[in-house]
Amino acid sequence: MRTIRIGDRLIGEGQPCYLVAEAGVNHNGDPALARRLVEVAARAGADAVKFQKRSVRDILIRAALEAPYVKPNSLGATYGEHRERLELPEEAYRELADLCRKQNITFLASPWDPRSADFLDELEVPAFKIASADVTNLPLVEHVARKGKPIIMSTGMSDMDEIADAVAAVRRHHDQLVLLQCTSAYPSENADLNLRAIETLRRAFGAPVGYSGHERGLAPTEAAVALGACVVERHFTLDRTLPGPDHAASLEPRGLELLIRNVRNIEAALGSPDKRLLPSERPVRERLAKSVAAARDIPAGTRIAAEHLTVKGPGTGISPRHLGRLVGVVARRDVAADTLLPTEALEW
Repeated sequence: MRTIRIGDRLIGEGQPCYLVAEAGVNHNGDPALARRLVEVAARAGADAVKFQKRSVRDILIRAALEAPYVKPNSLGATYGEHRERLELPEEAYRELADLCRKQNITFLASPWDPRSADFLDELEVPAFKIASADVTNLPLVEHVARKGKPIIMSTGMSDMDEIADAVAAVRRHHDQLVLLQCTSAYPSENADLNLRAIETLRRAFGAPVGYSGHERGLAPTEAAVALGACVVERHFTLDRTLPGPDHAASLEPRGLELLIRNVRNIEAALGSPDKRLLPSERPVRERLAKSVAAARDIPAGTRIAAEHLTVKGPGTGISPRHLGRLVGVVARRDVAADTLLPTEALEW
């Protein structure tokens, strides 16, 4: 599995999970709210905060733009008005990128069209995110890949053939690619998350694989980390009751902080694949484990028989796993009953 670099962070097997706080469009088109989201993400300890950038009239036909959009979370009378209300002015993105540098958090964004990708490239984003909706948009995938920067690609609402085509499109230009297992339902039900697909994607494409979650709560995302997700992306908001399309499926600031803390604790708990006696276990082993002890007095010169031996604590003497090897050994000196057999008293 390849390792990729975004800024000063390596991403891949054996590296700390790269934590992306997805602000998305949860700023509702308000630059001040967007700045607060950056500050929340930085304070929570995220590695990156990610926004979205669309040229709305480039990506929707007129009928879609003019279609009535009467929903509880609508921000406009038509779908076009709704989507445009969710966009920030270009200057706001520049200010957000500057704020991220000051807050020591990486600025990322998903371009939904070539013009937005070009603009983000001018902002010197260190990587691009391809949204699930654009996995099959191979012209956009190619356009972004030609810029030569790492790509994080969500795979929601896509099958393996579609993902394979998108991966091939990226790899015609470079191999700096991370795939994210994702279910594009807001919020997603646990039964639809299919976390085992993380390993499926890893085996199929030989790329680092992470997880983009839209579920309620934290446990599935934490389970993804335990399954080896090297990137985690979760939407967050200042308030889940705000109007807009993604707030209800987002974490609030405290939830984001808990997730990041829990992920780091899970990484520490995953530890090493080596199984060995740990320094922290040694005092407990000495207190609770057993050793070979004398079942009766053993005079010096005695050839030890099974009836001379028993197993008792503490675990500071000869391990009982060697008891069979002690039968037939000669005692060099007296060993009192109900004491541990000392190694130096035996002719091994």
